[in-house]
Amino acid sequence: MTEECKVRLDKWLWAARFYKTRAQAKAAIEGGKVQHRGERCKPGKEPKVGDAFQIRQGFDQRTVVVKALSGQRRSAPEAQLLYEETPESQRLREEAALKRKAMGPGMLISEHRPSKKQRRQIHRFRNLHDTPSGGSEV
Repeated sequence: MTEECKVRLDKWLWAARFYKTRAQAKAAIEGGKVQHRGERCKPGKEPKVGDAFQIRQGFDQRTVVVKALSGQRRSAPEAQLLYEETPESQRLREEAALKRKAMGPGMLISEHRPSKKQRRQIHRFRNLHDTPSGGSEV
């Protein structure tokens, strides 16, 4: 973790354990989920100590400040030494998590298509509530 080394942004995000693979880190950067000073970055950008990045993962958005550079993926405690999340970012992330929890399971957004069984249940539910008499159609 030297400050003189040059490392690509996608490799640093992978080493800091934000993404499991460099390919995922690169895809996130190209998809606009990683920003520096409010602008999109390129995977080949060289982060510098003191740079702040906004990283969006799922529902969460973090603002992290680079504290050290590394191109090697190490254990999680060592990876956390590479960056520091801003207090404002932590507060906003915790508030968003509480709001999602308060909404309950009814607002769960699925990331996959329904199975055949789930699709049948959806059709049964819709048919039950679409009929004027309230009964099921045969």
